[in-house]
Amino acid sequence: MAKTKVVIVGASHGGHQSILELLQRYTDVEITMFEAGDFVSFMSCGMQLYLENSVTDVTDVRNFEPRQFTKQGVHILNNHEVTKINADDKTVTVKDTRTAKTEEVAYDKLILSSGVVPKELPVPGKDLENVYLMRGYDWATNIKQKLEDPAVKNITVIGAGYIGIEAAEASRKAGKNVTLLDVIPRPLGTYLDPEMTSILEKELKTQGVNVVMNAKITAFTGTNKVAAVKTENGEYPSDLVIQAAGIKPNTAWLKGTVALDDHGFIKTDEYLRTNLSDVYALGDATLAHSVAANAQIPIALATVARREARYLVQHLFDKKPARPFKGVVGSSALSVFDYHFATAGLNQTTAKRVGLDIKTSFYRDNLRPQYVPTNKGNVPVFVKLAFEPLSHRIVGGAVLSKYDITAQGNVIALAIQQHLRLEELAEADFFFQPGFDRQWSLLNLAAQHALGENPF
Repeated sequence: MAKTKVVIVGASHGGHQSILELLQRYTDVEITMFEAGDFVSFMSCGMQLYLENSVTDVTDVRNFEPRQFTKQGVHILNNHEVTKINADDKTVTVKDTRTAKTEEVAYDKLILSSGVVPKELPVPGKDLENVYLMRGYDWATNIKQKLEDPAVKNITVIGAGYIGIEAAEASRKAGKNVTLLDVIPRPLGTYLDPEMTSILEKELKTQGVNVVMNAKITAFTGTNKVAAVKTENGEYPSDLVIQAAGIKPNTAWLKGTVALDDHGFIKTDEYLRTNLSDVYALGDATLAHSVAANAQIPIALATVARREARYLVQHLFDKKPARPFKGVVGSSALSVFDYHFATAGLNQTTAKRVGLDIKTSFYRDNLRPQYVPTNKGNVPVFVKLAFEPLSHRIVGGAVLSKYDITAQGNVIALAIQQHLRLEELAEADFFFQPGFDRQWSLLNLAAQHALGENPF
């Protein structure tokens, strides 16, 4: 009896998890994965560690090596770009990017994990030498060479989100003069509310980063090689420009075949099915169901893609799954020099985008009891909670400190996922040990503060 043909497009987190789930759950499937790039499964989220010489080798910064699965019978083809879905025939058109030859490959089930591509600024000079992007194996190795080049003195990073902050920090640690530009008013302003971004902006400046917000870039200037970044309010000398100005779904090839929204994200139903029979989609190129917002929104995280893949493969052969995908919270963390933060769910910016009315509370305290001096680790800690005004349902939150309390972000994520209210978080039973925390846990105290209770 012929095996069921499962074709996977894309070798990042969603594709990787799909293979793992298929191999674990089924024995009668033939799995083929196509990856357009040469290097399979590079983890761009590990790029900063590589740039700072904190990994074993650049070739290890990946989800998997193809041979891990090929020896189990999985067909993994790099340098193979899927260019078209032929739904009536249940085939995909695949181009070998080295030879330009194409072939039709049949599928019974097709999983799209095509991911995203970085945005390039549409300004004059974008094709000059030394104007780089911050995504993928090739760009990682190119940037590393420049960080080690003593002739490169001035680096301009465009984009003050996670990727831009990582690029700026790695560049400063390499001894470069760094300017961070973004059109938004606050660094990390999409991820954190003003109370926390003000702390981190000060840290960036203390560490020597020239932070320029509300900057509208008009051109990259230079002859052959970039020499400066021009904005409406001035120019910034640049031997290297690293663009980290956002991402867009890698779905142009699906237009007219798979239903997309106005921004190019693949439309899926509550079972992660597209408009085409036996064609499914997951990961960054789709809109994820947000538990906090109770709506589909962009959440470009590895954790989201992996949870979607786990659900999808579990129900891949169900005519109609018994339950829909339950959704995700959207949790992430980042270090900004000496500070560490974690965030989960919604904040003021994202809640406004989805039209959800929220209230927020900002809480500041010290990590341990008052009798522990600051030079013994009793550092300031900060918590932001977002909640619905009437029900007090927790829909978002963030923690920040120079001490690594990012694991508390996981507690906030669980509170959001389980629809906890402030009252329940205020009384949740956590441990106390003065070498670690207060008599009431930090999140207990933050919830009590949000409820207007007297300080402990």
